[in-house]
Amino acid sequence: MAIFSTTPAIPAAGDDPLSVTRLTVIRHGETAWNHAGRVQGHTDIGLNETGRWQAERMARALVGADIDTLYSSDLARTWQTAKPLQAVLAVHLHGEPGLRERCYGALEGLTAAQMREQDPRMATAMRDRDSTYAPRGGESMAAFRVRVLEALQRIAAACRGQHIGLVTHGGVLDILYRHAAGLDLQVARGWPIENTSINRFLWAPHGLTLLSWGDNAHLEGAATLDERVG
Repeated sequence: MAIFSTTPAIPAAGDDPLSVTRLTVIRHGETAWNHAGRVQGHTDIGLNETGRWQAERMARALVGADIDTLYSSDLARTWQTAKPLQAVLAVHLHGEPGLRERCYGALEGLTAAQMREQDPRMATAMRDRDSTYAPRGGESMAAFRVRVLEALQRIAAACRGQHIGLVTHGGVLDILYRHAAGLDLQVARGWPIENTSINRFLWAPHGLTLLSWGDNAHLEGAATLDERVG
């Protein structure tokens, strides 16, 4: 089911179609660490059996989509999600480190309970949505947001007039949703970000519009994991 945005369209009615970029943005499939509730971040975890099934179903759902090219985070879980889609679309697939998940540094591999024990300040920062705190060796939410939006701007501007697919992570999708909806990092998340969910945006030089959110009809009601951390 897709959740459609009520956000007013940002691109003006008179925009030249060649100046805008259509975006289909997909979260990666499930991993063993997703299932175990472990923080992934930049740790390179591949898909589990469920994740591979989800990726194949997502690719089948997009057969015939007029996507011109694909960009993926260069981590294994996104790349493995993107490959079946590349196969059915017969388009180029580009690796883009700017689309990686937020880096959690020393906290990667931990469960939420272990993280609270090892870095209580990080647990407090997450509860209070403190965008300035960075775990040891990791990124703050504010720095992560800058990286993601710079990558989006670079990719979308280079592909004006095209329809591009982005395969990325839950944290990246959260940043894109907030950017399109005009929500700051301190607002608690109330929108789902599920494995292999399909989300659509329209980018223009002066803004990002959310067209639809959370389409997971291709999974036919199978249980999915919502984004927690990483």
